[in-house]
Amino acid sequence: MPSSSRDDAPDAPREVIRPLLRARQVREFTPEPPTPDQLAAILDAARWSGSSQNSQPWRFIVIRHIGSIRAIANAGMTLTRSLQTATVAVAIVLPINPERATSLAYDEGRVAERILVAAGMLGLGAAIAWIKTDARSVVTELLGLPPDRMVRTIMAIGWPTDAARAPKTPPGTARLPRELVVFGERWPAG
Repeated sequence: MPSSSRDDAPDAPREVIRPLLRARQVREFTPEPPTPDQLAAILDAARWSGSSQNSQPWRFIVIRHIGSIRAIANAGMTLTRSLQTATVAVAIVLPINPERATSLAYDEGRVAERILVAAGMLGLGAAIAWIKTDARSVVTELLGLPPDRMVRTIMAIGWPTDAARAPKTPPGTARLPRELVVFGERWPAG
């Protein structure tokens, strides 16, 4: 827990934010589903996500039926490959509102990242599966969405396989060095 006063011995800042630094997409899952308590905790993290003007525009459909998860995966390949092995999926349902398209996309991204981080904090894995425009009708029908709602993002959730847990890059190479992406005051000259 971070220190609450300056007199306390502070925790190392990087250790405090370690769950954020370790959050990553997991696209291969074991057959074991998350527990109901784990799923409830993830959904609470999702519903407590911030949103533009606290509008809370999203609704969540929890998909446990493996046939439905795989049908969505097949409709949206390759952007839905994580749904090929996921044991649970959470569809982020948004209103269709062209006037709020930017803020809705922003809110959608915030909640997707929150689900990803929450799953990782519980030892689970998650991935953001994108539903292409040409696959949305399949998702709409499978989930029984009304005409004023859509799904663009479905979160695949489950226990990562050993291969999915393995580092994909050598240590120290997963991100560009700080000096190449963080600048002080102005864009660097040259």
